[in-house]
Amino acid sequence: MLTLNINGKDQELDVPADMPLLWVLRDVAHLTGTKFGCGMAQCGACTVHVDGAPLRSCITPATVVAHGQKILTIEGLSTDGSHPVQQAWAELDVVQCGYCQSGQIMSAAALLAKIPKPTDSDIDQALSGNICRCGTYPRIRAAVKRAADIG
Repeated sequence: MLTLNINGKDQELDVPADMPLLWVLRDVAHLTGTKFGCGMAQCGACTVHVDGAPLRSCITPATVVAHGQKILTIEGLSTDGSHPVQQAWAELDVVQCGYCQSGQIMSAAALLAKIPKPTDSDIDQALSGNICRCGTYPRIRAAVKRAADIG
């Protein structure tokens, strides 16, 4: 049994020690907002926060974050879409196919928590590990700036 703090709640989960956090979240905790993209931490679709820092959950064994660290998924960012990043994403109609967007949003939220008024360079660097196959990068950058204004 493994106890994880997910979205502010401790959950006791029966999982193998080497199970990636992504699959613990999706298949055991039933939080399916975090997506599987590449399985190699290259695309960013699986991004969650661990103690406020973005982390690629597809390659991280759940036991690595089991020691009192707080895991935040897209579901925990806000329950009603009221987080400034979520508001900006909706306002600017960022999403095209949407598959990468939970990872993009989580990376953007981590950036804004660290740098409330990021430059283009800050945004590009913070989100460089998140791939959008639809190429919505200009809208993503604009939404991060809008979220900074809202936040």
